[in-house]
Amino acid sequence: MAAGSQEGVGFMPTVIEAQTRIPEGKNANRRIRMSGKIPAVIYGAGKEPVVLSLVPGDIKAIMRSEAGQNTIFTVDIEGIGQRSAMVKDYQLNPVKGNLIHVDLLEIAMDRLLILMVNVELVGEPQGVKIDGGTLDFVTRAIEIECMPADIPESIKLEVDALRANDYIRVKDVNLGDKIRIITEPDVVIATIAPPKKEASSSETAADAAEPEVIKKGKTE
Repeated sequence: MAAGSQEGVGFMPTVIEAQTRIPEGKNANRRIRMSGKIPAVIYGAGKEPVVLSLVPGDIKAIMRSEAGQNTIFTVDIEGIGQRSAMVKDYQLNPVKGNLIHVDLLEIAMDRLLILMVNVELVGEPQGVKIDGGTLDFVTRAIEIECMPADIPESIKLEVDALRANDYIRVKDVNLGDKIRIITEPDVVIATIAPPKKEASSSETAADAAEPEVIKKGKTE
């Protein structure tokens, strides 16, 4: 079995600038996009949502980072101040695929946060290299609870030692005392399926002969 490791955290000291705007419908949003920005909204617990406009490249850089959507960054809102946030949701143009809208979630750095973190498998299993089996990556993300500053960029699991019919379950993952795993402990993350058995020459011959026996019986 393999244990997990915490690879950094999802907090990066990135500051992006944003401006408040008045929600005026699709035409206003179109004008914002033509100016090189995109409409956005930031939500916070117990706070009224604030509608914004910001540069899409800033968000795309965050999404391409190691932590991706779990990255915590700072939004500097003109006239309001700075807030810690994560990307909650986003919209892409269905034809061009470019970013056209983003929802941000304000993060309280002193409160626990529940989120999904991607799992990465590291190494080449013995069960594949030696036994001829197949690696089956079943569960690709695990739900955790931790403080925002302790969010791992990903959960890396070593799979070199796995042989045919071995598996890794959630209960085999160790992320330390600062992170609580919420996903059920018996959930399988990865397993090595054994190679399929090839039929012997005698079995193949028997299978080939069987239709002839049936055919002869019908003729008689």
